[in-house]
This record gives sequence, structure tokens and C-alpha cells, in this order.
Amino acid sequence: MTRVRGPAVSFEIAGRKVRPGTRDRIKIPVAPLYTQAMVSLVAVIVHGKRRGPRLWVSAGIHGDELIGLDIVREVLQIVDPGNLAGTLVAVPVINTFGLLQQSRYLPDRRDLNRSFPGSMKGSLAARVARLFMDQVVDRCTHGIDLHTAAIHRDNLPQIRANLDHPPTRVMARAFRAPVMIHATERDGSLRQAASERRIPTLLYEAGEALRFDREAARVGVAGVLRVMKALGMWRQDVPGGRPSMEVRETKWVRAPKSGYFIPDVDLGDRVRKGQRLGILHMRIHRQFFAETHEEIAAPIRGVVIGISRNPLTNVGDALVHVASIRS
Repeated sequence: MTRVRGPAVSFEIAGRKVRPGTRDRIKIPVAPLYTQAMVSLVAVIVHGKRRGPRLWVSAGIHGDELIGLDIVREVLQIVDPGNLAGTLVAVPVINTFGLLQQSRYLPDRRDLNRSFPGSMKGSLAARVARLFMDQVVDRCTHGIDLHTAAIHRDNLPQIRANLDHPPTRVMARAFRAPVMIHATERDGSLRQAASERRIPTLLYEAGEALRFDREAARVGVAGVLRVMKALGMWRQDVPGGRPSMEVRETKWVRAPKSGYFIPDVDLGDRVRKGQRLGILHMRIHRQFFAETHEEIAAPIRGVVIGISRNPLTNVGDALVHVASIRS
């Protein structure tokens, strides 16, 4: 990957200038609550002495996804502007409104990650999206967006990215999550909006909503630092981490009936096609002790990358996510 050399100049954001070799915390006003308390987008800028890529790392685009906050905190404790080439733009929470309510959504129940690139004349979600695009994405050359699974689900640490795009593939391989998945971009997502601006972007998924997961955080911190090293921003080696398994196909196994699901597998387990993943019990109230159940089988050979942690199941609910692997 091409290195940008030479001394840095000041980094400008929200009308402020951050001098080379320094860090600053920038509060960008978004909108007031109905109590008139202002909600701001907070970005921590670590601006190196030498020129280089400008990487944003964001978390909390869904207000109940908390692991990314710790990843951002840990990375900021490690990265020193005196040893940095380029700029790190760290945003621990994009959706502060959702965080305050411990909710995935904004107050208008919109999903912020379906609202990009946004508009300053649109809904609250559209305005937050546009502000983030204008003040963060458009000032950066690369991006990493940190996520967890939806409520009551759990994800194996994984990278989702366009693996057919060479610069993005370099970042994905450098991250070294257990799995890297070639994933199409969702309409209205941050990753799609950034890709349309030709900005290589990774999406990191790990853990559960409203929960802290030490291993998911550890993999995320190490992955961000490895990407920074691959981009020529960071010189220090990050030990550990095996090459990622590359995945081109995944399948969610869904409940054929309603009931109570007890899994036999967990995240990271390798499974054979037809192997039992768990048992769905259908008798909860009437005849509770009657053995009325159905075995749930793996549709493909692969590795478990997602699982439901709530045993109460409605017909059609996603139970186990399996990624197809060749070996």
C-alpha cells in the first residue's frame, strides 16, 4: 500500500484545527433534546507529526451496541500522536440519542445505519448521518465501523467487507478476525455511503448488544492496530492473531415452529452438513413434560458465526448463523 510521506499540516474538523503531533477532543453539536440539552457528536483526533492516511474508527451507530466504545477507548490509550503517521479520527458513539435510551434506534425509531448519506433537511436520523458524512467520512481516506449483533444474538468476531476490492481486502486481511466475510452493502448503510466515495471501509461485528465481551474487545483493538500498521500509520507490531478464514456464503438457520430452543453448538464450532445444531421444544405450557421437539440441523458445512441467546422462539426466528468454509 502506498505510503504518504513528509511533514503533516493541521487537520481541520468542525471549524477547528488540530496541529501535527497533538490530540484534541471535538464536540460537534447535533440537535437538542426536548429538554433543550444539546446532544453532540464527539470525535477524538490523534494527528501525527508525519503525513499519512486518515482513518476513522466509529462505534455506537446503534445505541445498544457497546463493545465498540471500549475498543475505541483502548485504541486511544495506545496510539500516541508522536509515533503516528497520518490521522486517527475516533468516534466512540455516533448515535448518542440511542445510547441514552439503550436502544438500537433513534427517538423516531429509525435505524441510523439505513439513513446514510443523509440530509440536513430530513429526519433526525438523516441529519445525524449527514453530519457524520460531512465532518468525519469526507475528511478520511479509510474507515472501520464497529458493531455487535442485534439484541438477544451473539456474533463471533468477524469482518464484513468487499473482499473483491483490493485496498479493502488488504485491510480485512490485516485485521485478522477469526472470519472475514465478503458481504454486499446494505442500502442506506454507512459502509455503502463510504464505498460510494471510494473510501475502503471495514465493518467489525462481535458480541452481543448491551453486553461487554472481553475477547470481542481484545480482537477489535488488535485488529484496528494491525490495520493502522498495514496502512503505514503505526510502526509497532501487534502479536498474535491467525489469518482469517475467508467466507463467501453464510446461512441463517430459522425456526420451523415456535418453541424453546436449546443449542448444542456455540460460536466458533465447526459443523458438518446435517449435524444437529440444537433442539426446538414445542411444549411449554400444556403438556410441558411431553417430549414434543424437533432437531435443528446445519444446512451447510461450516463454522458457527452467530447464535440466538434467547431460547424463546417464534416461527421464522433466526437461531444459528453458519458460514460456509472449504477446509
